[in-house]
Amino acid sequence: MSKIKAKVWRFGDNIDTDLIIAARYLNTSEPSELAKHVMEDADPDFVKKLNAGDVIVAGENFGCGSSREHAPIALKAAGVSAVVAKSFARIFYRNSFNMGLPIFELADTDEIKESETIEINLEDGTVKNISADKTYRFKTIPPFMQELINAGGLIKYAQKKIKVKQ
Repeated sequence: MSKIKAKVWRFGDNIDTDLIIAARYLNTSEPSELAKHVMEDADPDFVKKLNAGDVIVAGENFGCGSSREHAPIALKAAGVSAVVAKSFARIFYRNSFNMGLPIFELADTDEIKESETIEINLEDGTVKNISADKTYRFKTIPPFMQELINAGGLIKYAQKKIKVKQ
């Protein structure tokens, strides 16, 4: 995966894991069930409006709160192709890569509006706002983390490595 081109859904600062997937739905770890309720408490109609491949653009501290892996699982299962935010809670950051959900830190998220189209280029470290014809640079992702994303997450990465050794 070298480029992601998608429609933007906007959220603000401090979107915690309970807003991403409310605790009342944590009686399952089934991705398809979690996907039905992603972002429900932040926007009750989000899942109905979301198209597979869309991206979330947010402010500071996305994914704060509890350390539940359910949050990136729910986003990915719902069809969110990536999250771009000013900053991420550290445990959410790690869980996202472990689950295979691409996330990108970008200082200029306030300039990207809902419903605009952006293109994220992993190779050159840019986000192009196609709608506004502006390009921004994000913090590059270390090569190993890119491998996790390309593999689909830590488990799939490990499974591939084990098969290679056998």
